Amino acid sequence: MANRLIRLVAAVALPAAVAAGCGSKQKQAAGQKQQATPQYYPTAVVHEGDATLAQVFPATIRGQEDIDIMPRLDGYIQRIYVDEGAVVKKGQPLFSIDSPAAVQGLQSAQASVTTAEANLNTAQLNVNRMQPLAEQNIISNVQLDTYRNQYESALASLQTAQATLQQARATMGWATVTSPVDGVVGEIPYRQGSLVTSATVLTTVANIANVYAYFSLNEKELLDLLSQYEGVTQQEKIDNMPDVTLTLADGSVYRYTGRIETISGVVNTSTGSASLRAEFPNPDGTLRSGTSGKVTVPNTVHDVFTIPQRATFSQLDKTLVYKVQGDSVVQSIITVEPLPDGQSYAVTDGLRDGDRIVTDGVATLHNGSKISLTPPAQDSVAAPQGQQQSAGQYSRSATADGRNRK
Repeated sequence: MANRLIRLVAAVALPAAVAAGCGSKQKQAAGQKQQATPQYYPTAVVHEGDATLAQVFPATIRGQEDIDIMPRLDGYIQRIYVDEGAVVKKGQPLFSIDSPAAVQGLQSAQASVTTAEANLNTAQLNVNRMQPLAEQNIISNVQLDTYRNQYESALASLQTAQATLQQARATMGWATVTSPVDGVVGEIPYRQGSLVTSATVLTTVANIANVYAYFSLNEKELLDLLSQYEGVTQQEKIDNMPDVTLTLADGSVYRYTGRIETISGVVNTSTGSASLRAEFPNPDGTLRSGTSGKVTVPNTVHDVFTIPQRATFSQLDKTLVYKVQGDSVVQSIITVEPLPDGQSYAVTDGLRDGDRIVTDGVATLHNGSKISLTPPAQDSVAAPQGQQQSAGQYSRSATADGRNRK
């Protein structure tokens, strides 16, 4: 009886075990088949073309003329005619200085002139009085010459006094401080009643009809910059440089372009850099002296490949892309320069015309990965995140999937 029961249990369990084993093998085979199906990745065929690179340098903005306004005499500020930020014309009064020393000097000079005139008149009277006596031989000619010399001396003293008076009047004229140029008034640190001297800077007047942006390059950067342009002399190279742009402190780009005008002839031994000056028009007065910005110098390069930055990845200090070879991908080291749009690279080395690269989803790949170049059908499972965007929309130098998608 026991043997019959054992045989009955074995007969029931054996088919179930066989069925379970077959099901497991079917699932494993289906999984392996699914894993062996390559995923789709967007790709692009790259072609040589031109690209515009940008070199950006911090800059300090100065007015075309930044003039410190200082009084030419010592005294107290009697009156201030303008306010900070005012637009002034050349010759317009800015300050009035009360200078007791200047007033005293003028009064003393006037008194000296009066004295000199009186002495001259006395000397003239003596000559007129003694000349008839000399003609009658009552006095000698020597005595007459003495009186004539006294007259000449008095005349010279009067001329000296008159020159002193003229200088004193000019000094009093300096009591009114005027603007030497058209411009904008800067900060006024001193107010009415303040004691000032000839070394005191009352304010600054900046002529900002045009402004200068000063920036520096080290020796290597300067040599690289000059080597990009035609010309034998430095001035010829400067003349062939393109217009530059100015980015303001808020990140906006100034509406007018400028030109690099000069490069300092001496490299600063302390910093190892040379100073460059770019001039920008400022008809609206938007730019103010003393502000900062960034000067962008464009540079057109030829025979390069433009690719999106998302198509690259980094290993240590190297930049790499995935090239497509058949149905697999291979890592390739490239040399790149960033483009001004902040989203693309210009590849100067590491690619050849006609190479196909993966343009998105590179973080999910490894060397030798199998990929599909055919997009999945609309009812298929979507590609991995970040891989749905078609290439060919990022650059005029690459063709997505070889079909010139726009």
